[in-house]
Amino acid sequence: MTERATETIVVGADPATLFAVTVDLADYPEWVADLKSVTVSELDDESRPLVATFRAAAFGRSTTYTLRYDYAEAPHALSWVMVEGDITSKLDGSYRFDPVDGGTLVTYQLEVELRVPIPGFVKHRAAQRIQTTALRELKARAESLA
Repeated sequence: MTERATETIVVGADPATLFAVTVDLADYPEWVADLKSVTVSELDDESRPLVATFRAAAFGRSTTYTLRYDYAEAPHALSWVMVEGDITSKLDGSYRFDPVDGGTLVTYQLEVELRVPIPGFVKHRAAQRIQTTALRELKARAESLA
């Protein structure tokens, strides 16, 4: 069963800064606590990451997954779909950046499906933890650059 979650946060940086931070996948291990490494294997025509493999800490172990990015709504949004994962069968999501007074409203949508059967409430908590942590870390990184 797929767990879907949406979370928002207001960040004191403009949408362009947020888009630039989210597209700079190579820097993620510097500011994303649970991320161990990122390897970009394919770029698009504008030299933005198109396919990247991540190694992260999850559920007390290391997990690896590969995402394909979609820039159709750039720079207002960045979306991705998982193309391969060891403990996840789905890890699709998006960031949307909408200007508001004092910064940007960031909306993070995530769909997670695990290969391992676990109770729904555990999956829901995991998805919420991923989102909350990701948004806090994104906010801190973007505001430090603004």
